[in-house]
Amino acid sequence: MVFEVKESLTEEEVDHGLKLVIMDGLATQAMVTLTGGIFLVAFALQLGASNTVIGLLAAIPPLAELLQMPAIYLIDRVQKRRAVVVAASLAARLFWIPIILIPFFLSPEQGIFVLIASIVLYSSFSAFSHCGWNSWMRDLIPQDRLGAFFSRRLTLSTGLALIISLIAGFFIDSWEAAFPDLATCGYSFLFLLGLLAGLFGIILLARTPEPRMVADGEEDGLLAAIAKPFQDINFKNLIIFLGSWNFAVNLAAPFFTVYMLQRIGLDISLVVALSVLSQVMNIIFYRSWGRISDRFSNKSVLAVSGPLFMLAIFAWMFVTLPEVYALTYPLLILIHILMGISLAGVSLASGNISLKLAPQGQATSYLAASTFANSVAAGVAPILGGLFVDFFAERELIWTLIWKDPVRELVFVTFNLRQWEFFFFFAFLLGLYSLHRLAVVQEEGEAKEQVVVNELIAGVRRDMRNFSPAGGLRDLVKFPFSVTRNRRRKKQ
Repeated sequence: MVFEVKESLTEEEVDHGLKLVIMDGLATQAMVTLTGGIFLVAFALQLGASNTVIGLLAAIPPLAELLQMPAIYLIDRVQKRRAVVVAASLAARLFWIPIILIPFFLSPEQGIFVLIASIVLYSSFSAFSHCGWNSWMRDLIPQDRLGAFFSRRLTLSTGLALIISLIAGFFIDSWEAAFPDLATCGYSFLFLLGLLAGLFGIILLARTPEPRMVADGEEDGLLAAIAKPFQDINFKNLIIFLGSWNFAVNLAAPFFTVYMLQRIGLDISLVVALSVLSQVMNIIFYRSWGRISDRFSNKSVLAVSGPLFMLAIFAWMFVTLPEVYALTYPLLILIHILMGISLAGVSLASGNISLKLAPQGQATSYLAASTFANSVAAGVAPILGGLFVDFFAERELIWTLIWKDPVRELVFVTFNLRQWEFFFFFAFLLGLYSLHRLAVVQEEGEAKEQVVVNELIAGVRRDMRNFSPAGGLRDLVKFPFSVTRNRRRKKQ
């Protein structure tokens, strides 16, 4: 039977399914890297997109996640999450074809309209896929392995993204140097490769086993199912934290790339290189954060990684004072290191804590309610940023220190806010509030911040031993032989 649902899965089927989920993660990450983030923003800027359009492009995906609400009803009726995920993912990813064709058939003005419309359709179908996927993974992945599994999946996918983004960044710079009048065509080539990777990921999803959904046991309507998570005090507190956190982050994050390309004037390859630095730190810290989340709790991870990420946003306000100066590049490097370390923990724990606190049998409605709050917050924030960025462009807040003596007068600019820096400041303040809301969320296994920091440092030290010359060479020599030996043992 096509997309057969099994009453229960054997241990071998679960392990096979987890391998396919990891492979799909790699394929999906390849698509996201080539079609989103830096390259999507740069493509839009090449078409002449305004700050409002950039904010809108950042807002569409999270706002489209609101469609997870009707997706709950569809999944509950169909009871085949894999079928919904595969069909919705295929429909969504095919909408990249019009975007790929923009440079060849449309004017820049028409291209911006088609780009927005295609992203809306892509994100809308993706929302149905995400709803089914979250519920599917909740039942497929053993609860005691959530942290370790997703840390491994994120580590591998981030490593792949690192390599792909570096190659793609240098490709775009080389393409623009060779064909300055056809710059947008280079992005179409990247988007095509991303689409092919995404289609391969769908094939992997279609082969992943699905356990039967656990029945809730109650015949509640759609509205009652959506309202139920908000009646759970602890989960409601989690929703408030995640909503306020996503609003804070998305008020600033969508404009980091624009800030570096336009305000500082960096080449796209240098912007990609900084992103790769952040991703390297992701890779180094994913395993340690995953071990901590399994040993203690996801809240413990967020209590340390959250403030660290807010510190990185705060540092953005000092990158220019008011223009590029001696500390600009060292600060950019430091910021991306901090963002890489902290986002490894935030992205891992924020997803896992929702999965963990959602009751079995009600995961679809609980996770959809969480996504609803996150989507509204993450969608409204960049729209506000795009609308008001030009308003703040004509305003400036300066804080200076003046030293006077009989001979001279020295003026030191210590704080300067213009345009995007205002949003970085607002995001920092809102981030502090969201961390305050995190304190009231209850999760089993919570640990004090100092304990988490000590465990994190110890874990990173253990992982870094593999990067030492002796250990690294030893593992490199052992790798092919150890793999062959392990396979022989399995056959025996």
